[in-house]
Amino acid sequence: MVVHLLLGNSTLSHIPVNAIPGILLLVAMVDFFMGDQLTSQMSLLRHMETTTCYLLTGSFKRNKLETCKNGKLCKELGYVISFMPYYWRALQCARKWFDESDVHHLANMGKYVSAMVAAGARLAYTGKEHHHGVWLAMVLVSSAVATVYQLYWDFVNDWGLLQPNSENPWLRDDLILKNKSIYFMSIALNTVLRVAWLETVLQHPTGVKSKLVEFLVASLEVIRRGHWNFYRLENEHLTNVGKYRAVKQVPLPFRETDSDG
Repeated sequence: MVVHLLLGNSTLSHIPVNAIPGILLLVAMVDFFMGDQLTSQMSLLRHMETTTCYLLTGSFKRNKLETCKNGKLCKELGYVISFMPYYWRALQCARKWFDESDVHHLANMGKYVSAMVAAGARLAYTGKEHHHGVWLAMVLVSSAVATVYQLYWDFVNDWGLLQPNSENPWLRDDLILKNKSIYFMSIALNTVLRVAWLETVLQHPTGVKSKLVEFLVASLEVIRRGHWNFYRLENEHLTNVGKYRAVKQVPLPFRETDSDG
């Protein structure tokens, strides 16, 4: 809210202030779209926290890198940072429900709550010196529930696909891409990328360092989000067309004339 007010009343008024996600103002498409991008930057946010700790405490000078890894405050901040993007999106959904009284937004909020539970379970599991089977089971169950929830929402609500009775079976009536197989391949790709977290939990003995695995999984999530963005915006545009808020094609300013005349 403060950032909205400062930018809105400063010389930087040309900046799209509404692109900053807010919950005290009306939540628009650009707000929750940006919020979704933040949920895919979890690894970046965690590394920003660690880097800040190294710089402020001077741990890198004393070669005591464990200070920022095992410190109580840093661990607690890890939970806060891991929850923050999901918590922010959940608040946005709550605000949309408050404004529109549509329970659809409460169901969407449940998706982010399940993601917070899964993120908390994973952090607690990785923070244990001895990985107990009970904790592993909790991580797998909570993460599986959150992943299934997210996949359903991706395909049915965000992408508008998996409609069995549509003109394009299991897709939707209106499609921008002519090749329908691309949509099915995208569904499969999104599913595979959604379950990439399994590698960080199960930690198969691949001979690859854990930090490199973490980097690869984080990179795959960024790729998945970019892939997700295309179909999310496609569905949003076609929905706006259906509600007469946009047009599929912009007509050229030429008048058709009869060549025989």
